[in-house]
Amino acid sequence: GKGTTIYPGVILEGKTVIGENCIIGQNTRAVDSVIGNETEIQSSVILESKVGNNTKVGPFAYLGPNSTLGDHVKVGDFVEIKKSIVGENSKVPHLSYVGDATIGKGSNIGAGTITCNYDGKYKHHTEIGDGVFIGSNSNLVAPVNIGDGAYVAAGSTITDEVPGNALAIARARQVNKENYVRKQK
Repeated sequence: GKGTTIYPGVILEGKTVIGENCIIGQNTRAVDSVIGNETEIQSSVILESKVGNNTKVGPFAYLGPNSTLGDHVKVGDFVEIKKSIVGENSKVPHLSYVGDATIGKGSNIGAGTITCNYDGKYKHHTEIGDGVFIGSNSNLVAPVNIGDGAYVAAGSTITDEVPGNALAIARARQVNKENYVRKQK
């Protein structure tokens, strides 16, 4: 599209379409993908996916086949999205894996969050509603639903449905063993 800047080392393959006023940063690869207007992609891989308008991807993000990012989405550094939908105004800022999932509008997925979608035989779906906050270092074990407006505490492993507007805390209590290290030495 008009006004788009494509930096050196970018590889565009297949039926890739890029909108207007985009910045496609160095070492980005896009295959059979559609990228909306005013979108910025930095050093990332986009395969058979759709990226909305005013969206930021990367650096070092990987959008696997059948992924859709809405408008005003942020997918940050070292994030993998595969066969998933990320709704408008949602963020997956860094160090996360989102596979076989749907994320609603205005949700935030904390650093180190993993959708545990594969049980060794089958892939399962994770459903995350609108306005959800997932704390850092959380595991969402599919199939699982996180309702609209829900919060998941950092470090949780979620295996059951979280109702809308609820706070889910699924982690072991901290236990300190006084003088443990000294006794081991």
